[in-house]
Amino acid sequence: MTDVKIATRLYLPAALAEGGSVAIDAAQAHRLRHVLRLGPGAAVAGFNAQDGEYLCRVVELGRNRGVLAIETRLRATTPEADLWLIFAPIKRARLDWLIEKGAELGIGAFVPVITARTQPERLNRERLGAHAIAAVEQSERLSVPEIRELQPLTALLAAWPAERRLIVCDETGGGAPVRDALAALPAATPAAILIGPEGGFAETELDALRNLPFVTTAGLGPRVLRAETAALAAIVAYQVVAGDWRATQGC
Repeated sequence: MTDVKIATRLYLPAALAEGGSVAIDAAQAHRLRHVLRLGPGAAVAGFNAQDGEYLCRVVELGRNRGVLAIETRLRATTPEADLWLIFAPIKRARLDWLIEKGAELGIGAFVPVITARTQPERLNRERLGAHAIAAVEQSERLSVPEIRELQPLTALLAAWPAERRLIVCDETGGGAPVRDALAALPAATPAAILIGPEGGFAETELDALRNLPFVTTAGLGPRVLRAETAALAAIVAYQVVAGDWRATQGC
């Protein structure tokens, strides 16, 4: 392991090992060659959650692909907080922002759901995945969050994993203050944050959620927040109280 830090980072899902090589796709080759003006011998950092992060050198940059030589490992994989974000789809620009910032803040899976008051919005999972990868590359994370398929909230809850705690952000003020709610969670518990749609949860939905044994309801303060603002506020609160912000940057 070395203290070298490389400005350009690429997410490489293929297996990485010292002394090997790895192919990059057309978009990555275009970025290195035409946007960053890099050529053979240039240093980049390649990473994934399974193998960690490696110092790599450009060997070849073609029109449709490129090749990197893998030199030394820069960082090993480290544990992250196991946190999902469950949300009703919102307008495209705000959703792109939510995916980007949630990825930077450590979300492991984005789970879009249909609620009683969800406004119909198309979800382009490929575009959202690209936003997540770009955010991970910028923020020096090693893992890339999953973008799940849209599904009814009722279906998600029916198949809920018993070991995962669901933190429901209750805009009606029925939950405990978010700091108190999170502080009461057992250490290292897998968790998910549920944010309501722009019109809020229906009362019947909130009643049903409150009766589930794996649910903790939480309030986010005295102000009415937009859906994406509420999501980021809850993520930050979770990371401060129960998440991975106890660690410092680096190995």
